[in-house]
Amino acid sequence: MGDLSLTIACGPYDRMEAIHRGEIRPEGIDATYVPIQSPPEIFARMVKGGAFDVAEMSLSHYLTLKTRGSFPFIALPVFPSRVFRHGFIFTNRNAGITTPKDLAGKRIGVQEYRQTAAVWIRGILTEHYGVDLGDVQWVEGGVNAPRREDDDMDIRPLGPLAIRAIGEDGTLNDMLASGEIDALIGARRPASLDECPDVIRLFPNYREAERDYFVETGIFPIMHTLVMPENLYRDRPWIAESLYKAFVASKNLALERMRFSGAMRYMTPWLFDDLDEIDALFGGDPFPYGVEANRVTLDAFARYLLDQRFVESPIPLDELFTPIIGWQE
Repeated sequence: MGDLSLTIACGPYDRMEAIHRGEIRPEGIDATYVPIQSPPEIFARMVKGGAFDVAEMSLSHYLTLKTRGSFPFIALPVFPSRVFRHGFIFTNRNAGITTPKDLAGKRIGVQEYRQTAAVWIRGILTEHYGVDLGDVQWVEGGVNAPRREDDDMDIRPLGPLAIRAIGEDGTLNDMLASGEIDALIGARRPASLDECPDVIRLFPNYREAERDYFVETGIFPIMHTLVMPENLYRDRPWIAESLYKAFVASKNLALERMRFSGAMRYMTPWLFDDLDEIDALFGGDPFPYGVEANRVTLDAFARYLLDQRFVESPIPLDELFTPIIGWQE
């Protein structure tokens, strides 16, 4: 019998490159890697029609829907997308916002209230800066282009919340620049940050703030995981460990190649200084996989989902990821 053919849809990430190019092959699997730049496109195609066998998925979408019992997928403890988020809080300088607490009672734009990045930002602002978001007026819409509905996932908090959607032709970028909203949070940088002098970051020295946050908490926020249909996993549980080993090997090869000093692989002028910082802060691996290696980060995010009323009870994390038995990276 030949290898099992599987399609894997994920972003064109360096940590996935060796699998994409076939340099690393999951044991017993003939993998076809489908690189897609837009994560929402992957999410929508997986949820609407099961377009892939394995796919990148929003962590907030997955944990919320799985906990609510309405999501026929199970996640691998692989996290291909992580981003610090202090640098993704933007304000209009005329709104009187000089500290995080000044966000209370303001009009804050967000592409999707349910978005993983937004969940993280609200949680961090509340837990680490004491921000009261209870009377914020939330405004949903596209950031730099009008928003389009591209999935069937109805994920709203379980209690009442003041959220309004902007018109079909409007953008949060324009509203922030004009002062129609006071602030903007989420995964996208507004074009007005470069074009409008009134649009600024809440944390001008955001890299320093993010570094301090990591030193204090040990958290590098996870954005996405990988999922497969639960029936596929139940029928062939060996798939999970085979894929996990391959994803770890691919990531480790990317880290090794990034460290090659004979020539610059990436257009990052101070890459080697950054690598020194990665070694000092992250022990050489800023993207660990596995539930236990990410316990603090996953626990924090699960707590934020509960606090923000996306779920009614604590999330049983160990039940929502495929176990990887008898093998450690």
